[in-house]
Amino acid sequence: MKGRLNLELTVGIFMVIGLLCLAYLSIKMGKIDVWGKPGYTVFAIFSDIGGLRTGSPVVVAGVDIGLVDSIRLEDYEARVVLQINPGLEIHEDAVVSVKTRGLIGEKFIQISAGAADEIIKPGGRIRQTESALDIEALISKYAFGNL
Repeated sequence: MKGRLNLELTVGIFMVIGLLCLAYLSIKMGKIDVWGKPGYTVFAIFSDIGGLRTGSPVVVAGVDIGLVDSIRLEDYEARVVLQINPGLEIHEDAVVSVKTRGLIGEKFIQISAGAADEIIKPGGRIRQTESALDIEALISKYAFGNL
């Protein structure tokens, strides 16, 4: 009887450890923030985001510095909220662009650093934006001679 109790206790502990490992891996692989998101948010208004999605990377000089937190329609323009990593400051004259990475066309946000003395405060707006380049529109203009 005592041997069976030890076996059941061992199996129970093993199962609990296995479930904890599974939960940890699910959180890490799903990039879920359990204790809140680090850093701060800023937003930008675009006339066209061309397929940008929530969770897309935010890049400065080729280095990921955050993620696209949310996208919503506001006065027929796209309001994109960016989650920026802590310790990074964005200057008032920075330019935010929607870019395409690779042949597949994954969209991301690129921030070109500014040189102004003013820093955008958390929750502030990046005013200078460049919308996504619409390749299909360019091809159709070229094909039909409207270039």
